Amino acid sequence: MRTSELDYDLPPELIAQRPLPRRDDSRLLVHDRAPGETRHRRFRDLPEELPRGALVVVNDTRVVPARLRARRPTGGEAEVLLLEPAGDGLWEALARPTRRLRPGMQLGAVELVAHRGEGRWLVRVEGAPAGEAPLPPYIVEPLADPERYQTVYADEAGSAAAPTAGLHFTQELLAGLDVERITLHVGLDTFRPVSAEELGDHEIHSERYRVEERAWERIRAAEKVVAVGTTAVRVLESLARGAPLEGRTSLFVTPGFEFRRVDALVTNFHLPRSTLLALVMAFAGVEETRGLYREAIAERYRFYSFGDAMLLL
Repeated sequence: MRTSELDYDLPPELIAQRPLPRRDDSRLLVHDRAPGETRHRRFRDLPEELPRGALVVVNDTRVVPARLRARRPTGGEAEVLLLEPAGDGLWEALARPTRRLRPGMQLGAVELVAHRGEGRWLVRVEGAPAGEAPLPPYIVEPLADPERYQTVYADEAGSAAAPTAGLHFTQELLAGLDVERITLHVGLDTFRPVSAEELGDHEIHSERYRVEERAWERIRAAEKVVAVGTTAVRVLESLARGAPLEGRTSLFVTPGFEFRRVDALVTNFHLPRSTLLALVMAFAGVEETRGLYREAIAERYRFYSFGDAMLLL
């Protein structure tokens, strides 16, 4: 598959800059794959759309306040985005402006240790990260409440970005569903577009995950599994292929992939040329996904992290 097949045109005004006042007021585009039917609902209607007896699997990772702003010794601005801990106070990170940075440079509470290429650095951080919510670059408005970039079930801190499909849930909505938790800490590929001309030439970075044995037994035995977000899909399909209950996954889901445990998917609308969009195309079909995105644009859905959602049945 050519990476150019992941392109689409989006009017800039459809990029959601802020969350809605109430999480489950977001719109929900429901697509039933078998009959090819599409419906337009609100996210609060999700329980009515799910298969009877479905087990809903959420990713309970918590976003680290990972965006650290500082001044270079020369006085210029710098920014460090922490991606994941590397032990002994060290972190994998993105830092900019990379061309003006050098190993040994001190940027506030961050020491640059080694350059890893492509803007990636090994850094040392004094104490626990105490920066800003790491909002994506397409969100240019400040976030009044940092908790709105966390799911209501966020637990274990470790992500450099929110599992955004889960941002629509409220505690009241969850109370009416059969829910199981897994954990995957979101990393570099959320920020990195696919640059290779052929999708298969893209190297996906691995991400840390953990699933309790009891949770996996419930998931494995469930009649229908609804994955909330692409991160949940990657964990579930890794375990369905024999991966251990804790480790790292570099599973790259692209069109032609055989899904062994995920029966339905809740997901947001994703960036062009992203591995996330490739996963959605693998689940719903390439042309079907293009059609759904065209329909969402025509219906003025809100896109990306604070935007609306899709349910693929």
